[in-house]
Amino acid sequence: MTMSTTMLSTENATLDAAEVRNLLEHYQDMGWTDGLPVVPVTASILEEFLATTDRDPEEVLFVIPHLNRRLTVRLAALNAALAGCRPEYLPVVIAGWEAIAKEPHPARGIWQSTTGTAPMLVVNGPVRERIGLNSRGNIFGSGFRANATIGRAIRLGCINVFGLHPHKLDQATQATPAKYSACIAENEEQSPWPALHVEHGYGGEEDVVTAFVIRSVIHIEARHTQDPEQLARDFIDTIVRTGALIHEYTSALLVLTPEHAQVFASAGWGKGELRAFIFDNAVRPREDLASVGKDALSHKTRWRLATAHPDSMPDTASGTSTPETVRLLSDPTSVQIMVAGADNAGVSAVVEIFTLNPPRPEPYSDQAIGAAS
Repeated sequence: MTMSTTMLSTENATLDAAEVRNLLEHYQDMGWTDGLPVVPVTASILEEFLATTDRDPEEVLFVIPHLNRRLTVRLAALNAALAGCRPEYLPVVIAGWEAIAKEPHPARGIWQSTTGTAPMLVVNGPVRERIGLNSRGNIFGSGFRANATIGRAIRLGCINVFGLHPHKLDQATQATPAKYSACIAENEEQSPWPALHVEHGYGGEEDVVTAFVIRSVIHIEARHTQDPEQLARDFIDTIVRTGALIHEYTSALLVLTPEHAQVFASAGWGKGELRAFIFDNAVRPREDLASVGKDALSHKTRWRLATAHPDSMPDTASGTSTPETVRLLSDPTSVQIMVAGADNAGVSAVVEIFTLNPPRPEPYSDQAIGAAS
């Protein structure tokens, strides 16, 4: 069943530990959790959350048409409370849902896919400090309430509003830990470049949430070089690994540690130069693709498959000077770049994002929070 607010009809300020435990078990039995205990929510708690925004509680933020289900501001608030958010996190959660609504794939069912994709939010602007979002170490890990619960609020909304329960509407074969929670902030203070939201037309003092559909997070250990080309080629090797090549082109969010960003900046590279180098060198010999059965495309889906497959058509993605080499990015903007993490080691990450076209954020603001996707 999907969630309604009828579960909030009882409020008892004198609940003892046994009653709380029974309530948590009830929530679990009703399927209102992600497998972990949730925070009991009363009507007054829900109102406390809704008081942090002037949005109409019945305003629809996101719809999945083929499921005939929609998420309202009230349901976003309810799931944020269940997730353990503080009330002041709700505007970020709302902006996250609005960013998700601008992505083409979630409304079409990508979260139900066997691929096991998950939503991930990136937060920029002063709100990071106001609510304690982590951007400086262990960014994909635990330990920070704002990161953990904002990301979890999105996941609980997926489950409780859209019915995306594992083994039911969610058909992920293996999935990713990001299906519990995925919300990070950019380390703007230690970045030598304009932040992610500034690149897309926002002011530096605006609060912005960016949404991605992600498949995996792959860490790159690169402490061995201060040469920008060597470092960039190390990232390229991960971006164009054959296991990542499911469509004609691939895409990535490059999350650089401050130390790695400084290697490029010290050599005079901005984000534009880094993107251009990655785009120019993100190529593979066609024989590499043939060796894993990915040297052709499906007529129907443009997914990669072998030339011998009956649905295959020639791979037109070459775009290079020789037919023996295949270009694997459609455009330099297929690689988004941000800085996050501690400056204590040369460890960065490639986040594999699911998009068939370069992301094109649209400026927009809601109170203090902007949303882009």
